[in-house]
Amino acid sequence: MEPRINLMTNKIGAKVSKRIYNVNLAIQEASLPKSLQELVELRASQINGCGWCVDVHTTEAALAGETAGRINLVAAWRESTVFTDAERAALALAEEGTRLADAHHGVSDETWAQVCEHYDDDQIAALVSLVAMINAANRLGVITRMQGGSYDPGMFASLSD
Repeated sequence: MEPRINLMTNKIGAKVSKRIYNVNLAIQEASLPKSLQELVELRASQINGCGWCVDVHTTEAALAGETAGRINLVAAWRESTVFTDAERAALALAEEGTRLADAHHGVSDETWAQVCEHYDDDQIAALVSLVAMINAANRLGVITRMQGGSYDPGMFASLSD
């Protein structure tokens, strides 16, 4: 399967990618641990089947200090003992926020209450934005058939303003 278009070398695609990257820089200003952000992005990317994004976020999670065991168990986090209650709340938000078409209720009140129990308003705003942005990135990757396996940490640094 070959990629359909390289958005990074296309004028419009590069502009959109730059803006998505800069939104993610704003999200990173919140006091959410980088490793948690990567796990949330990894879970949404797994659900959406974006090989490129799975590559990016497994690599970045490892660089943020996550162990191979925890990274591998993200796909089965509900059946794992290695995640805290706060991480479970964030992963539930990622799943429910990603599976909007699959669930008539969107994010459940129970999940929202768990998120509110563990995170302050700025962290919640960052988590919600993170889920929205990774889903947008996943769609770009899946639609254009971006392949996993070639991510180079730091390759997006040139996109920042």
